[in-house]
Amino acid sequence: MKKKPWEYGPLHAAEGKPYLMNGETPFFWMGDTAWLLFHLLNKEEVELYLRNRAEKGYNVIQATLFHREPDTNAYGAHAFIDMDMTKPCLEGEFTYWDMVDYVVETAEKYGIYMAMLPHWGSVYKAGLIHEDQVEAYASFLAERYKDHPNVIWVTGGDTRGNEAFAHWTRMGRTLKRLNPDKLVCFHPFGRTTSIDYFPEEEWLDLHMFQSGHRRYDQAQLKAWDDNDQDSYSFGEDNWRYVERVHKMTRAKGEMPVLDAEPSYENIPQGLHSGAEPKWRDQDVRRYAYWSVFAGACGFTYGHNAIMQFWDSRAKAGNYDCWESWKEAIHHPGSDSMKHLVDLMNSVDFVNGHAAQDLLAGPEGEKHDRISVFAGPDYILAYSFTGRKIELAAGAMKSEAEVYWMNPLTGVMSYAGTTDFAEARTFVTPSKEYMPNRDWVLVIRRK
Repeated sequence: MKKKPWEYGPLHAAEGKPYLMNGETPFFWMGDTAWLLFHLLNKEEVELYLRNRAEKGYNVIQATLFHREPDTNAYGAHAFIDMDMTKPCLEGEFTYWDMVDYVVETAEKYGIYMAMLPHWGSVYKAGLIHEDQVEAYASFLAERYKDHPNVIWVTGGDTRGNEAFAHWTRMGRTLKRLNPDKLVCFHPFGRTTSIDYFPEEEWLDLHMFQSGHRRYDQAQLKAWDDNDQDSYSFGEDNWRYVERVHKMTRAKGEMPVLDAEPSYENIPQGLHSGAEPKWRDQDVRRYAYWSVFAGACGFTYGHNAIMQFWDSRAKAGNYDCWESWKEAIHHPGSDSMKHLVDLMNSVDFVNGHAAQDLLAGPEGEKHDRISVFAGPDYILAYSFTGRKIELAAGAMKSEAEVYWMNPLTGVMSYAGTTDFAEARTFVTPSKEYMPNRDWVLVIRRK
């Protein structure tokens, strides 16, 4: 029987490397976004969802313990007494927190970590929890789940850390003090990173960023979530967030970082208007490969229907969602994440690094960018648009085997051998008639 990650040791940041480890075993974070799981799913649906995700290689589920009013779950149980977050409802035959226990235990059965947010950022803004209450709530959570090996704590929730700095800091410190063996991190607002607010906090084990749901030309929508107050704008270039965090933490050893909320599959581009085209599976893969090949410690996938567990055809859910989450769990972006997991676990990624210097041809801008990741005995290069990949002379010091990997299907197609006595050009199998034109070049030392 396959060992569960925590059976190798507690999850922690690798020493001197921007990656995660269970003991001495590398851990590649493959997350799914399930914000409303605790509010909306019953036991049978939890079993269906978590088994589906486990069999596809997902090992982290991001979900919010209290996301919005009312504070009820699928069985009508309330999380709190009179909406007081310092008074969890603990009496009754099957309480809200009994259901949370069931989810955590079911995830543990399947070898999955639950990355749980105590509450969504808007809960604080709505005045449903006050700064002087946060320690009591965080202490309750830490005590209840201290013995579960598959819990990760995520503070924040689509919010800027400077908008309630003392609140989030107190929450993070409390969780880390009481659960020192568990990772603690912060989920930030769109197009920002946790390092923007918490550059040196000792309670923070890894950095998250939310690259968000906008196209390049939607950098300033002047909507409720415009980014006028930010000092930088990366558009769709989510790999730049990875570079930013690594650069800012390099002096003390690069910290792990990942895209915890990229564009969701089947959500409108720009988020707010159903008249806009929707992000599709190839876009999800682009965000995944771009960030991971830049040196991220993993990736979190998201789907419009799954993140809100929409299950009605009578009306649309949020963000023009017209499909059931029970259909969406089978969609191609969801499926293809397993192939990234398998690829990264097939190489020594902990000793790998972003390797744009191996390119002999132009790196390319925006969607044309070629992303390169390499280790001592392998080179991985990703092309979203299917353009040719040119690698420099000496990119690998010995003869190597060449493969094309289809990131939609995971098929590895052998393409012969080569050396790098001189620069080499690799022409992708992409054709104009193909709806998905992204490919991964895989080169392994013989």
